[in-house]
Amino acid sequence: MLCGLGNMKKLLTLCIIHQHPKILLGMKKRGFGAGRWNGFGGKIAAAETIEDAAKREVREEVGIKVEDLDKMGIIDFEFKGKPEVLQVHIFRSNNFSGEPAESEEMKPQWFHVDEIPFKEMWPDDIHWLPLFLGGKKFKGRFLFGESDVILEQELTEVREI
Repeated sequence: MLCGLGNMKKLLTLCIIHQHPKILLGMKKRGFGAGRWNGFGGKIAAAETIEDAAKREVREEVGIKVEDLDKMGIIDFEFKGKPEVLQVHIFRSNNFSGEPAESEEMKPQWFHVDEIPFKEMWPDDIHWLPLFLGGKKFKGRFLFGESDVILEQELTEVREI
């Protein structure tokens, strides 16, 4: 494994709204990951739990209030030549109030699970999203090289997170 003791882990959240057979994704309009469809999430503020951060980010990015969160996975993302590891805690919610609305950061759109735009998403999504959609919990690690090519990957189904 490439994780040395000197590597800093940065905790992030990712929440995908899944109301079978549809999922709600957002087109990232700016910043890291711009131009890709993704779930909603981001950084955890000081004195904020991971769950609270996930709920806040969904509210900020798409204007809805998620009620229940189910933690589905944890994935460590590494980028070759960068010491920071992005540890993303992935949540699923099927219960929310409000109407999804575009924000400065994200443009939401519902997709049928058979029509997920994987070619316009992060290249790792095609590996773990089927587990997510199948209600399975997982842990993993992806190492990206130049142009976001996956150099190494590990993905394991787990009983609990």
